[in-house]
Amino acid sequence: MATNPTVLAIDTSGPVAGCAVLKDGRIVHQIAMNHGLTHSETIMPAVDGALSAVGLACGDVDVFAAVAGPGSFTGVRIGVCAAKGLAHAVGKPCCAVHALEALAMNFFGFDGLCCPILDARRGQVYCAAFDMAGGMPVRALEDAAEPLPDFLARLPKDRRLVFVGDGVPVHAKAVLETLGSRALIAPPSLRDLRADAACVLAAQRPDTWVDAAALRPIYLRAPQAERERKKRAESSEYSGC
Repeated sequence: MATNPTVLAIDTSGPVAGCAVLKDGRIVHQIAMNHGLTHSETIMPAVDGALSAVGLACGDVDVFAAVAGPGSFTGVRIGVCAAKGLAHAVGKPCCAVHALEALAMNFFGFDGLCCPILDARRGQVYCAAFDMAGGMPVRALEDAAEPLPDFLARLPKDRRLVFVGDGVPVHAKAVLETLGSRALIAPPSLRDLRADAACVLAAQRPDTWVDAAALRPIYLRAPQAERERKKRAESSEYSGC
C-alpha cells in the first residue's frame, strides 16, 4: 500500500459535483461544478480532464475515493458507481468518504463544533457535529436524519458552532433565531463539500480502503421509493389485503 498515495476523489452527493487529485502530498487539481447540469453528464468529463491535466492515467491512481453519502440518493449512486467502475478497470481499491465528515474539513482547526447540515427534504436535515480543534474531524454527535429543531436541541450549550452544507441556505434563518450569537453561518466560499477534502481523508485512512466491489453508499434513511413500497405493504397488511 502506498505511503504517499495518489488519490482521485469524486463527489456527486449534493448540488455541487466535483473531483480532485492528490499526488505527492499535494492537491494538484480540483474541479467544482454548480451550474445546473446533471452530474451524470459532467462528472466523467471532469475526471478525464483532471487526470489529463496532471499527466496521469487511471492505472497511476492508488485509490479511488467516492463521497458515498449521505446526500442525494441519485447523486450518491452516480459517484459511487463511477469510482467503482474506474477502480475495477485497473484493479485498484476504493474508499468511501463520509459527506458530513468531508464538509467538516472546511473548518479544520475551528475551536468549536462544525455542524454540517444537508437538506434531506420532507422537513429534515442530514446532520452531525464534529470537534475540529485538533484538526481532523472527531465526532461530537452521531449522524441523524431529523427535523432541524431536533438537531439544534441536541447540540451542546457551551460551544461555538459553525454550520456548513447545502442545508445552510434553507435553514440559516432558523439556526440564527434559535442559537443567536453562538452560531456562525459558513460563507459561500466555505459552505460546500470540496473533493480535495475527500482526497485527504482517503489518503490518511488506508485501513478503510476496500475492493471496488465492496464500495457501498452511506444512507441515513431508505430511498423514497423503498419507503413508499414499505408504506404500501404495511397498508395492505393492515387492511387484510
